Amino acid sequence: MCAATVAGVDSSTQSCKVVVCDADTGEILHQANAPHPNGTEVSPEAWWDALSTAGAGVLEQVDAIAVAGQQHGLVALDAEGRPVRDALLWNDVRSAAAADELILELGGPQAWADAVGSVPLAAFTVTKLRWLADHEPELADRTARIMLPHDYLTWRLRGGGAAEPTTDRGDASGTGYWSPADCEYRKDLLALGFRGRTPELPRVLGPAEAAGRTPGGVLVAAGTGDNAGAALGLGLGDGDVVVSLGTSGTVFARSAVPSADASGAVAGFADATGAFLPLVCTLNAARVLEYAAELLGVDLTTLESLAAQAPPGADGLVLLPYLSGERTPNLPHATGSLHGLRPETMRPSHIARAAFEGMLCNMAEALDHLRSRGTGVRRILLIGGAARSALVAEIAAQIFGVPVTVPQPIEYVAVGAARQAAWTLSGAAEPPSWPARTVAEIPAPDAASIGNRIRAEYQRAHGDLYGRSSAPPPAPAPRRRRRWRSHE
Repeated sequence: MCAATVAGVDSSTQSCKVVVCDADTGEILHQANAPHPNGTEVSPEAWWDALSTAGAGVLEQVDAIAVAGQQHGLVALDAEGRPVRDALLWNDVRSAAAADELILELGGPQAWADAVGSVPLAAFTVTKLRWLADHEPELADRTARIMLPHDYLTWRLRGGGAAEPTTDRGDASGTGYWSPADCEYRKDLLALGFRGRTPELPRVLGPAEAAGRTPGGVLVAAGTGDNAGAALGLGLGDGDVVVSLGTSGTVFARSAVPSADASGAVAGFADATGAFLPLVCTLNAARVLEYAAELLGVDLTTLESLAAQAPPGADGLVLLPYLSGERTPNLPHATGSLHGLRPETMRPSHIARAAFEGMLCNMAEALDHLRSRGTGVRRILLIGGAARSALVAEIAAQIFGVPVTVPQPIEYVAVGAARQAAWTLSGAAEPPSWPARTVAEIPAPDAASIGNRIRAEYQRAHGDLYGRSSAPPPAPAPRRRRRWRSHE
């Protein structure tokens, strides 16, 4: 008898990745990928085309499949199930003013944090609905149904059309109109965002609940958002905090209680297991190194070699890495800036070092916000494209001041989706136990002075330019969670 196989899909900003795993052991049996178009608005059909390309000849052969997708993206469909416009992605900041309006209209940041665990930013779906209502009202009037990117692909896998749209609590928690603490949609906030309109929303499935089957009979699991998928793929334990250095940067941990941060820095998401996933996101991570390499006219390997030649702290040269605006701190229209240029620091090696340290100082600020909400940090799990750099891991341990573990560089979002598919296939109470894969462990430095000095220079540069600190506020007592109910 052949072992069961499962497929996991990571439909990210840049590409679609598909992995096929042994359902019992998690062994990766096959991988493929296909690119997505660039930009901050994309036709949903492009995602389906990429999934069809990456999964060709494979998805029909597995026993179960799940999709993890980029969060927040707005897919607006008409009554016939056709997109009324290209999807607005998480990194489209045109809705920044809409976020400010919505915060005021509900009564301030604390009201939003209490309602849905997060304060709206430009990334959130509810703010994109407000932008659509105000700037393209005729398209808003045609919108009969709203989905997220992973919802859309799960629906298409099941044939689209008359298939019931579904989502999961992990992805729904990033919309701004679903409450992780109460396990229900806030249709009043949907109407607030969309100027009174209340289009159809996907049914929210439980963690191991099936969405249905493909026309060919393959079981389709609920799927989830990309960060919840990565958490499931990594098998997070107590004290584990993930720092993901992809196109964007994320810092997140698994929690037994929901989060409600009125500062807006910590998004109070749900995870893919029935627990919660407090998360801080930055818009700039690995791309900082890519652009620094382009500036210096070198490849990434040479950039790392150059950075290793400069001393820690780059003799006071600091890069504030807000190259694409920033979400944390909330500076959607900011630009990157270099501070401390002097004859002795105006060198390729120092600029390279400042790029590495600036990226990681920004992630350390994000980590501070999680700590301020009561998250304990035993070790950092460093993932994403930039985590493949040995220098990144070394500097991360200095700046974070805790041990850093670098898991084997695999597609953890897709692997997490595959693990969810295996869980749904098995019908078990818990997800299958798949072995951890580690390639490097860097201990915390014996003395914190180097990392503290680097961070102090970074914070000074930030304060000089923006006139305020990005230090997190004190946290209130955590809100008691309610049990998951699957009848929404």
